[in-house]
Amino acid sequence: MATFEVIAQEGLRLVKVILQDETVRTESGALYYMRGKITMQSKAPTAGSFLKSLATGENIFRPTYTGTGELYLEPSLSGFHIMELNGSEWILDRGAYWASDGSVEVSVERNKLFSGLIGGEGLFQTKVKGRGKVVMVAQGPVEEVHLQNDRLVVDGNFAIARTNTLNYRVEKATKSIFGSMTSGEFLVNTFEGTGTVLLAPVPYWGVMLLRQINSARPTNTSGSE
Repeated sequence: MATFEVIAQEGLRLVKVILQDETVRTESGALYYMRGKITMQSKAPTAGSFLKSLATGENIFRPTYTGTGELYLEPSLSGFHIMELNGSEWILDRGAYWASDGSVEVSVERNKLFSGLIGGEGLFQTKVKGRGKVVMVAQGPVEEVHLQNDRLVVDGNFAIARTNTLNYRVEKATKSIFGSMTSGEFLVNTFEGTGTVLLAPVPYWGVMLLRQINSARPTNTSGSE
């Protein structure tokens, strides 16, 4: 399988992929530059795939790169998270898919009507399964939350991926509409069951800001007075 690496430099992050007679797939427009004997291929969609893309909003033009060499993907002010699939199946947040091994199957998952429209994820999300690495766009450092017959409530779109074993829905923060409105948390994302959720709650610019604040604080070297 290909080797994926996230490179951080001067506040920007990009993904470097090393190919040894291998194939990877990327999101459309993700290519930055490449070197070596690598061939790019973007197949024309079938009529059925084109109609499905109109209905789902899924990007069907995801090119593949095959050969030996180095592939560099577009840099970003946000970040990227590399996940290893070992036969598991994950549902990704809208716009989270960036690249994957050629062995990973990329398709779509249909959300419930209310959750998809109100929750901001849309009726369909990207689904990945199989074996290999998947690269996702993440606004900041990723935290893994493991649930064992448990319930996770998330305010905002901080969850970038979840295992398909979890039940996902959007619901009111409290049982009553008045309570939800007065609490300041009207709608929340709920994950329930057994599985894993990937969260990126703090953007990288926030992490850098916290580091600068902490480094600027004076250090007490005189001891207690």
